[in-house]
Amino acid sequence: MRMIETIFRLSQPKHLVRMLCVFGSLLFVMNAVSANASDIRVEKSKKQFESQIKPLLTKYCLDCHTGEEAEAGLSLEKYTTRSSILKHREAWEKIVQRIQIQSMPPKDAGALPTDAEREAILEWFDEALYGIDCSGDVNPGRVTIRRLNRNEYNNTIRDLLGVDFKPAQNFPSDDVGYGFDNIGDVLSLPPLLMEKYLDAAEQISEKAIYANTADSFPWTEIPEKNFSKKGAVTLRKRSAGFHSRGTLTGIINVKEPGKYELQIEAAQTPSGTEAAKMEVKLNGKLLKTFQVEASRDDPEKYTLPKPLSLPKGKHTLAISFLNDFYDPKGPPRKRDRNLYVYNVKYRGPLGKLPTNLPAFHTKIITCTPGAGRSVRYCAERVMRRFSERAFRRPVSREEIRPIVELVEATVKSGNTFEQGIQVGIQAVLVSPHFLFRIEGIRDVARSRSNQIQNISHYEIATRLSYFLWSSMPDDKLFELAKQGRLNQPRTLQVQVKRMLKDPKSEAFIKNFAGQWLNLRNLEDLSPDPRKFRVFNGKLKNDMRRETEEFFAYIMREDRSVIEFINADYTFMNERLAKFYGNDQVKGEAFQKVALDKTKRAGLITQASILTLTSNPGRTSPVKRGKWIMETILGTPPPAPPPNVPELEESAGSKKNATLREQLALHRKIPGCAACHDQMDPLGLGFENFDAIGRWRTKEGRTKIDSSGQLPNGQSFKSPIELIAILEQQKQGFCRSLTEKMLTYAIGRGIEYYDKCAIDEITTNFTAKGYRFSALVTEIALSDPFLKRQRGSHDD
Repeated sequence: MRMIETIFRLSQPKHLVRMLCVFGSLLFVMNAVSANASDIRVEKSKKQFESQIKPLLTKYCLDCHTGEEAEAGLSLEKYTTRSSILKHREAWEKIVQRIQIQSMPPKDAGALPTDAEREAILEWFDEALYGIDCSGDVNPGRVTIRRLNRNEYNNTIRDLLGVDFKPAQNFPSDDVGYGFDNIGDVLSLPPLLMEKYLDAAEQISEKAIYANTADSFPWTEIPEKNFSKKGAVTLRKRSAGFHSRGTLTGIINVKEPGKYELQIEAAQTPSGTEAAKMEVKLNGKLLKTFQVEASRDDPEKYTLPKPLSLPKGKHTLAISFLNDFYDPKGPPRKRDRNLYVYNVKYRGPLGKLPTNLPAFHTKIITCTPGAGRSVRYCAERVMRRFSERAFRRPVSREEIRPIVELVEATVKSGNTFEQGIQVGIQAVLVSPHFLFRIEGIRDVARSRSNQIQNISHYEIATRLSYFLWSSMPDDKLFELAKQGRLNQPRTLQVQVKRMLKDPKSEAFIKNFAGQWLNLRNLEDLSPDPRKFRVFNGKLKNDMRRETEEFFAYIMREDRSVIEFINADYTFMNERLAKFYGNDQVKGEAFQKVALDKTKRAGLITQASILTLTSNPGRTSPVKRGKWIMETILGTPPPAPPPNVPELEESAGSKKNATLREQLALHRKIPGCAACHDQMDPLGLGFENFDAIGRWRTKEGRTKIDSSGQLPNGQSFKSPIELIAILEQQKQGFCRSLTEKMLTYAIGRGIEYYDKCAIDEITTNFTAKGYRFSALVTEIALSDPFLKRQRGSHDD
């Protein structure tokens, strides 16, 4: 209370200078104390390494991990200081994982550390590798400029231009890093992809913009009902045969006055010395007499040399055969000269834009030259607005000047203004500012001493939209960025909820959930058709759809993420329900269904997950246990040691051993027990589900045993009891989910310095009832999302 009174007294005008000095001194002292505390912590860690940790590593590790013949090629004698360990942080993170699960040193080693010694080693490494001071400025990391991946490219084209076209389907596949295909470090730009970008830009511009040239106008075919005949003319479907002199009359209905082209597809059967003569009249006036030499096998299109000027209304077109000829003594196929007309078309009005232009054309071209508006003026207006949306930020006149000049040059060379805009759009669509998400464009002018910077509001809008929609920002996000409001917590919270309910969030389900849960891999799986005859393509799609609908429900209804583990409901259509043994669901539509909680709950018991974690011919407790450790517990096991035999090989002479017995034998192999002691019980707990997720109580004649005991002593007798145990580990699940979603959101792998942000996100969203939107909002408010560390490319 006294401090508050002192500050209030000092805040009076006569004490203002003194107050500033006091606060300046306080900040200096606080920073000095913080720096000093950090130095003390590091010095203490160094001494502890020399006195405690280094002797333990020498005692228990160096016998196997020294020199050129070190076990698994891992030589540890070179790590003699704390600094040498931190230089190879990633390698030691993997080593610590093995120490943690007691696979290093292996149980068959001559000397094993005591529990106290192992705890001391792990505690020291935890502090050294992850001990970050979260009280001061925290490194938000730096994301490599990110190329749009295939999904993002397609979605961005859809929202930028409004065309129903997915050119990225023909692009090379995107590489995956840290489990996702939107990671900047792996999204390279090979020459083949650049060629695809150029081709796609041309196709997109032609689909989006009506070129306003003769070739861009669609042909209108005169319908059969508009024709009548006179003389020796036979009307058939899509053709008319002139077997002697005769006339075919048709009606052209012109809805807009202007210039029109006329085209007649025709052929002849030859006889005599002349070709068939086809006379064309319009409203009784002769237009042209064509010499038709094409054969019926290869008809030719005959077009008038000049467009016709036609007023609005109906016009009578007459096509006549003038020179019938018959020679009964001629060659068999050249005795009778006849004329054949296949279709009659017209197009126009040429040089005048149609009144029914597609919406995406008028959305882009908001200015056309004429009435005092020059080509340059309109080109700048059109291309500025388009470029700002394509580049996802404001642009300067200098930036778009080359594009405007390109449009001008195209028009001056004899093309239409619309063709010029097509070329301008192509230039924008192959620009790095469209193809890549480049941040920090204007940072060069800022102080180079400030290495941690807030990203701009437009960059926040872009990060948010590609995070939740895999696409560009919409008008609302652009407007909020323009107003400078996107870094406000309340604004971000409102936008997150809006965006999660928007239909475009379907991309988040497909791209985040599809990769987090490995649902994309389901497409490539083919269970043994001899054992699982019921499995087919439709059922596979239903399995994936169930998990997507389940994820979407939790997301859009803002449910607790703990329901991913324990939900007593799912989504089924009739076909999937019958597969599960439920005859109450009818129809193709997916609907919410209550589960029998004695058998199933949450994600783990859904057929998609159970199939993904099985082998083609049988279940795989190892894969299922590994999936649970990675996805639910957030404790992925390390990679298996080299030269470990397959499960069946480890069974030795016990050829008819059950899967549980084979796994028990496998755990006796040196180096395997530590991981399998954790994975196997988790996987065996779900043995009541076969390799495609059906419930079973027996395998052949053997009764299924789904009981088990975890390394911590907790035991269970059924899948549901195991799920209840996993639910108790919800904090670990929430942290794991936070790490995965943050990785996807910022497009880079999680680093040790992200610990502070992950701790804060997890703590805050779990305190808010584990709500899905709270998790997304906390990520959007985090330092890694709203800030960036300047890198070498800024200089």
